[in-house]
Amino acid sequence: MKTLWRSLMLWLAALTFAAVAQAAEPIKVVYHLSEGIPQASRAIGNIRNHLNADPTAKIVVVTHGLGIDFLLEGATNQQDQPFAGAVADLANKGVEFRVCNNTLVARKIDASKLVPEAKIVPSGVAEVAKLQAREGYVYLRP
Repeated sequence: MKTLWRSLMLWLAALTFAAVAQAAEPIKVVYHLSEGIPQASRAIGNIRNHLNADPTAKIVVVTHGLGIDFLLEGATNQQDQPFAGAVADLANKGVEFRVCNNTLVARKIDASKLVPEAKIVPSGVAEVAKLQAREGYVYLRP
């Protein structure tokens, strides 16, 4: 009986420890953008709200196709406001911005045209898949 009781207590302690450890882990989220400026505007607002609600969230924005447009130097939203300040502000809060190299090549866009916060990855869709499957990121598409 003592052995059973001890085993039960150890199991409960391990379960509690696992729950506390998991709760301490930041939530990891990948925002997937491929539709252009209106989607990017929604995403910026969503990410700001997300970080206001959970400042510990680990957020990665992966872009391809028309989704890269807001990360080009001089890009503006529908109200003609530049994206650069919002991107820099979010990057200062730990948000990462990743751009598909396949898109740059297909659209003949030189990497020097990207804002400094943008990091080039080989493939946007492969990056999203990797973050979800291998790194435990939650997928969001604004």
